[in-house]
Amino acid sequence: MENLRRTVAVVEDDASMRRSVHRLLNASGFHSIEYASAEEFLRRDQAVNPDCLILDIDLGGMSGIDLQRSLKDAGSSLPVIFITALDEIAFQKQAERLECIAFFRKPFQASLLIAAIKTALGD
Repeated sequence: MENLRRTVAVVEDDASMRRSVHRLLNASGFHSIEYASAEEFLRRDQAVNPDCLILDIDLGGMSGIDLQRSLKDAGSSLPVIFITALDEIAFQKQAERLECIAFFRKPFQASLLIAAIKTALGD
């Protein structure tokens, strides 16, 4: 029988946050794939096509904003949910201009993240 779980990619440089989101997604019925950087996500096997992307803004190398801009420039319609520990409204405005589905400051409520993913997926 085919696995019908939707795939959500998590790009987060903080390992403990990445694991926490991964566990939450799996417990909520999603298939989660983890990446520690934007560059790692870009190098992924192109056969891996996530249905949604959870993207940290401050990743150390290429930022989440830069990754989303790059994806949009390449014609991607992958829905993106931004998460960040940074408390700067400028980042939220940039994310919104890039048409993100949602923007959450850490720590965020798990139920709100799951609801945003379901909205992104049309569920």
